[in-house]
Amino acid sequence: MNDLSKIPVTVITGFLGSGKTTLIRHLMQNAGGRRLAVLVNEFGTVGVDGDILKSCAIPDCPAENIVELANGCICCTVADDFIPTIEALMALPTKPDHILIETSGLALPKPLLKAFDWPAIRSKITVDGVIALADAEAVAAGRFAADEHAVDEQRKADDSIDHETPLSEVFEDQISCADIILMSKADLAGETGLDAARKVIEAESPRSIPILSMSEGVIDPNVVLGLNAKAEDDLDARPSHHDGHDDHEHDDFETIVVPMPEVDDIDALVTAIEKLANEQHILRVKGYVAVTGKPMRLLVQAVGARVRQQFDRPWGTDARQGHLVVIAEHDHIDTAAIRATLGA
Repeated sequence: MNDLSKIPVTVITGFLGSGKTTLIRHLMQNAGGRRLAVLVNEFGTVGVDGDILKSCAIPDCPAENIVELANGCICCTVADDFIPTIEALMALPTKPDHILIETSGLALPKPLLKAFDWPAIRSKITVDGVIALADAEAVAAGRFAADEHAVDEQRKADDSIDHETPLSEVFEDQISCADIILMSKADLAGETGLDAARKVIEAESPRSIPILSMSEGVIDPNVVLGLNAKAEDDLDARPSHHDGHDDHEHDDFETIVVPMPEVDDIDALVTAIEKLANEQHILRVKGYVAVTGKPMRLLVQAVGARVRQQFDRPWGTDARQGHLVVIAEHDHIDTAAIRATLGA
């Protein structure tokens, strides 16, 4: 089967809260006549991003074309989850013209690219390109690492110590695998932040690739779709910290799901999430909360101490049972303290 008959797949990767779902929503709404399918991979057992995208479904990307895998990283469960899901998307009554894959914020993209060599799908799909998102404001401030000051102090004390943290390895692997890098939240970073972030990214990238700025997920789809990169055939140009290993582990991170009671005070909830980031080093909080007297769900998205919240849609017939997904490095997770801080 020649390449023209293969379905192109775009892998969208990026660190926690970099704006992958926002970008996909924009691509869905500006598909340019392409019939899209979307595969969302959450890290944890309760998905949020898939629900957000399904609420934005349009004829070019109907709800049945949006699939969520919420039980672990797809690059670790290729045979059980990824291959059957891709086959199901290709077997839809109307075959998609293009498939978008949103990886977990903790995923390493290169092991996923290797999955495209599986006999069941390698003649049917090709990796059109890998798009890496980097939160420009966070990267400029060095927040892609867990605690760079502590790491630096350890390195000064012992030159033989491994100074790479899990977060920096994730960031570097995503940058190294990319065909295009989008610096998201450019409006928050400003010109100075964008310049600083670009220097960090250029230092980590093993090859010269486009680095573009973006706000609110808005980018011309013609810039990121139709790259024809055939990334699955170009693995050697995409170095990884895990080259030479058959698999990789996510034991450095832990996810908990916190059922949330109805809240009266949104500001108090935001303050509680900020406290988690500042005192317990929580990386990411996302989910839905019921607010007293409000028929709409409150969508909460937090990266570190930066919290965004908005009412997204009515609860409808759904029980008004909220939940928040909390992600932290393994050594920093304290379930009881997290629940207490959130009032759960």
